[in-house]
Amino acid sequence: MTLIFLIPAAYLIGAIPTGVLLTRLTGSADIRNAGSGNIGATNVYRVAGRTLGLLTLIGDCLKGVLPLLLTAQFYSADHTVLAQIAIAAFVGHCYPIYLRFKGGKGVATALGIFLVLSPLSVLCALGLFIVVLWGWRYISLASISAAALIPFLILSFEQSTSLFSATLLIAAIIIWRHRANIERLRAGTESRFSL
Repeated sequence: MTLIFLIPAAYLIGAIPTGVLLTRLTGSADIRNAGSGNIGATNVYRVAGRTLGLLTLIGDCLKGVLPLLLTAQFYSADHTVLAQIAIAAFVGHCYPIYLRFKGGKGVATALGIFLVLSPLSVLCALGLFIVVLWGWRYISLASISAAALIPFLILSFEQSTSLFSATLLIAAIIIWRHRANIERLRAGTESRFSL
């Protein structure tokens, strides 16, 4: 299977708007017009409840996992190809053609990507995520912190400049897409997470 097929397929899989589809199927409000307006799991959780929030998280994560697992069947040892597929799936989530290129912040899809590329890196970054979330109760801050760390973990564990470059780009986009959250954190108006 060639990259001419795999890269567009990864983008289109990544672009599937899980949160929008789930909230529509259950008769909830259009998630883009509720809460923060974001289509990701955190906003779905706050607007439509725990179950749909969890299902959105799983669905968005799978959008990162599936394209890479498919690609690994043909290019398992080629980190450059895997890096390209990872970026395509991630960009699909953040800039989905189905929603006029207005997507989510990419954390869950990046998680799926990182799980395939380097499970040990995810485990370490998850530790930081939990510590930050537990200490400050801000999902955005925990996500930004883990995203900033994981490219360097991947470089350390996988020793691949291709995967490092791809994950560094993904992390930078995640942080950029959280810029409104960063402003609210600075202003002390960011919403705290609560079970």
